[in-house]
Amino acid sequence: MENPLLTESPCRWGAPQFDKIGTEHYLPAFKAAIAEAKAEIDAIVSNPEPPDFHNTIEALEFSGRTLDRISGIFFNLLEAETDGEMQSVAEEVSPMITEYSMYVSLNGPLFDRVRAVYDRRTELGLETDRMKLLENTYKSFARNGAGLRGEDRETYSRYAEELSLLTLAFGNNVLRSANAYRLHITDPADLDGLPGYVVDMGADAAAEKGLDGWVFTLDYPSYAPFMKYSRNRELRRQMYMAYSTIGIGGETDNTGIVRKIVSLRMKMSSLLGYATYAGYALEENMAGTPDKVNGFLDGLMTRSLPFARKEISEVYGYAAAHGFEDGRLMPWDFAFWSECYKEAEFSLDEEILKPYFRLENCIEAVFGLARRLYGLNFAEVRDLPVYHPDVKVYDVTDIGGRHMALFYADFFPREGKRSGAWMTEFRGQSIRDGAEERPLISIVTNFTKPAGGLPSLLTHDEFTTFLHEFGHALHGILAEGRYPSLTGTSVARDFVELPSQIMENWAYEPEYLKSFARDYRTGEPIPDDLIRRIVVARNYLAGYQQVRQLQFGIIDMAWHTLTVLPGEDTVTFEKKTLEPFAVMPDVEGTAISPAFNHIFSGGYSAGYYSYKWAEVLEADAFSLFRENGVFDRATACSFRKNILSKGGSEDPAVLYRRFRGHDPDPEALMVKLGLVKE
Repeated sequence: MENPLLTESPCRWGAPQFDKIGTEHYLPAFKAAIAEAKAEIDAIVSNPEPPDFHNTIEALEFSGRTLDRISGIFFNLLEAETDGEMQSVAEEVSPMITEYSMYVSLNGPLFDRVRAVYDRRTELGLETDRMKLLENTYKSFARNGAGLRGEDRETYSRYAEELSLLTLAFGNNVLRSANAYRLHITDPADLDGLPGYVVDMGADAAAEKGLDGWVFTLDYPSYAPFMKYSRNRELRRQMYMAYSTIGIGGETDNTGIVRKIVSLRMKMSSLLGYATYAGYALEENMAGTPDKVNGFLDGLMTRSLPFARKEISEVYGYAAAHGFEDGRLMPWDFAFWSECYKEAEFSLDEEILKPYFRLENCIEAVFGLARRLYGLNFAEVRDLPVYHPDVKVYDVTDIGGRHMALFYADFFPREGKRSGAWMTEFRGQSIRDGAEERPLISIVTNFTKPAGGLPSLLTHDEFTTFLHEFGHALHGILAEGRYPSLTGTSVARDFVELPSQIMENWAYEPEYLKSFARDYRTGEPIPDDLIRRIVVARNYLAGYQQVRQLQFGIIDMAWHTLTVLPGEDTVTFEKKTLEPFAVMPDVEGTAISPAFNHIFSGGYSAGYYSYKWAEVLEADAFSLFRENGVFDRATACSFRKNILSKGGSEDPAVLYRRFRGHDPDPEALMVKLGLVKE
């Protein structure tokens, strides 16, 4: 039987044949693709010609393309549309992929050829992107154990295989743990305070599960509004405890897995000659060293803590004056009372805003911004297969009609999708032998679903998230280059968030909001006064939110700068680490680490700081848009030319200076957040 993963797709632009791909196709496809990839590596090694850029470096760059294509489909669906069968395949496939990775990275003869080219690099007259590819290729081998010998090489390979399985298990446990919980309400009195759209969403969730009443889950569109609006403190406490103990205890316990992952990363980095895993991970980032990252985090934390504590005190003062009698705000109280205070201070709440942010209008607005800034057009394509009925596909063209990318959008939560929002790609952009492949880009979110007969109405925060992920998508869509490892989002981890975070700024631009935000019931544009309140409230709890993000970065660095495992258990170690920066009372038995997918299952280990690092970049970069006009095409063209289209083909610091004219100014972030005066 023909395997749709192993044949060239007949769909336009080579779009995946999602309508033909079944779970049963993945394992045989991976086996065949790995065999093919190994044969391509063997051909490079056995080439009788002396090693040069084309027969070694370029050949290696384009090896394993079938495997890349299959992986791009499988692992993206593992996050967005998974089930037990997919997870079983992943458990079988991950060691195979790790073994292939070791077949390449620990291949002595292959490394000899790479090193032979690298040693002559100054004599080759290579263009900038080719020199970058050569340097990256050599460093990749050196950083992945190519220089190890004998028992060390075998040990490193064994560690890598074990680590791949543990990170997979961690992510699966988080998903299973979150899905296992539901708050089932049957008494209407327990809905007190919840807006109509939240009640409708709970009713629909209950109906889907064949239950009476209302169901609320730990999916963010369900969890967040419940915590903001429910007047039932005990139910808020229950929801908070369920959310904050994901991955702790039971069959989905991650506390031991955290320690195993950290231990393996320590051992692997030590074998490679690094003092800590963070030292290894940061070497190729803009920050460069753990000391620089820790100094960056500590500096922001020192300046932000007083603001955060003042903000919390103000919320408590408001709560105490309006019926809160417990004596101290607990974490399950803060979202509720801070929302009440926000409404009182700014007369702004989601119930007022949501009618103006109908998803369909938001989609057109986001596409319209890309059109206005970069000359891009998005046309829905209805004849291409998708992996779930919710998914929409768009053909992206530039102002001259050139096909730039396919853009997949998957907006709503479901049981087989992990929480959060992310951008990914099924295929990157590249040029080989004069033939270009344009990218297949995807964003995945968990926005509020249509419920109770209403359309999908986004919160302003969700709209901001949309812009964020779309910024990543633009980085992929506008990629221009020869080599897939240097295009799109293939950049330093602390640079990759610049294109996404800069897009969030437009969510607060009055002219932009007025262009699309209309009440879906009446067609009336959003009032100027409401826009003013959105802008004024932008930095509400800015100090608290900054401290919260910095805490994530600090716990990440604490785990990854260890040289020996701590004597305390996972939860206790985290508590001790964050104690100096605590702004809310500690709750026994809760922790971030066992559910921290970004650093234990995703690609942000020793890299979570990069969100704040990139926020400094975007705050400084957006100031140029402010100087020239937020829709200034010349500024946008410069950002496209120097940042978005360049990918990782040059040093990010060079690219940034080329766009901005100077190095990023850290003070720009404090000014943006309103924590210092301009």
